[in-house]
Amino acid sequence: MASRSASRALRSSLKQLSAPAVQRRTFVSALNAAKAGVAVAPKVAVSGPVQQIRGIKTVDFAGSKETVYERADWPREKLLNYFKDDTLALIGYGSQGHGQGLNLRDNGLNVIVGVRKNGASWKEAQQDGWVPGTNLFDINEAISKGTIIMNLLSDAAQSETWPAIKPQLTKGKTLYFSHGFSPVFKDQTKVEVPTDIDVILVAPKGSGRTVRTLFREGRGINSSIAVYQDVTGKAEEKAVALGVAVGSGYLYKTTFEKEVYSDLYGERGCLMGGIHGMFLAQYEVLRERGHSPSEAFNETVEEATQSLYPLIGANGMDYMYAACSTTARRGAIDWSKRFKETLKPVFNDLYDSVKNGTETKLTLDYASRPDYREAFEKEMQEIRDLEIWRAGKAVRSLRPENAQ
Repeated sequence: MASRSASRALRSSLKQLSAPAVQRRTFVSALNAAKAGVAVAPKVAVSGPVQQIRGIKTVDFAGSKETVYERADWPREKLLNYFKDDTLALIGYGSQGHGQGLNLRDNGLNVIVGVRKNGASWKEAQQDGWVPGTNLFDINEAISKGTIIMNLLSDAAQSETWPAIKPQLTKGKTLYFSHGFSPVFKDQTKVEVPTDIDVILVAPKGSGRTVRTLFREGRGINSSIAVYQDVTGKAEEKAVALGVAVGSGYLYKTTFEKEVYSDLYGERGCLMGGIHGMFLAQYEVLRERGHSPSEAFNETVEEATQSLYPLIGANGMDYMYAACSTTARRGAIDWSKRFKETLKPVFNDLYDSVKNGTETKLTLDYASRPDYREAFEKEMQEIRDLEIWRAGKAVRSLRPENAQ
């Protein structure tokens, strides 16, 4: 099967990935090393040269030239000087608030956290070393003290709290988001931003926990940046600086609209919903055709996540195909076309549902239910109880790192 040769290639690839020198490389130096024939992982899919002008990198991504900003343009000393007169008020301490807040604090910036006093997030922030009255306040007090207001509440909470927050966003402040949801779908969220302040976005391409982990490893997550409103003429520069300050390794430009469309689309598609649906479909067919739970799970999930997907992440789809047997690659290439033809109409329907606001309405309606948490937990329990994931728990216990 594909896994045997793929596993050998994965071990080789992981050796490259674990090399300390790779982690210390900047985005651009990694590209230059790749052109020179030096082993670098993960490989960046670029087809042309990198042009550096005054700290800005123009990279040819498969024939499309884009501007890329990297952490090396904003060393810690430059960040400290740039934000020396600012107080960053981080509102909300969920996944992104936790990761971005701790990274900002470790970078030495003047950051405070604003959450509901004595609530669950307040207690979690205290556990992370935030001190009430020093850098931990209730939301209103944090906003009054802040010059840059980082609204990292959940999408539904942003809509609910906006009537109280908006009057405090006075001229001279900056409003920061990590998701374009609220201002883009303002007809539904009612988040109509003031017209006399900069409004910017930094959207890390991963969970807040990943933002924190990669920062602590000395690497940095990739993020997108966008400007919704530029009053000072410095909104984009501010977004780039904040992107580095919260833990980004490199950043690329987008718009609020494109960020939220691609994000909602991706979560419902290949990142979560689509992949879960494919796992379930393949597993159920194997079980219905007489295969055991262990075999069905191994062929559906374990081999994908432990052997093949890491190869794609490190070096691309072509590398993964090349690492597999002739039989595996022939069938995979042939059937990929049929899957694409079948699934593309579904993905078009999904994108339409995101763009026309249907998904936004579903999200807001769901999150506003009084039994929201109980309903969510019921759905999670239904997933936990599926045979595929109960079988997966047993399979994971057999991994070498989990063996007793």
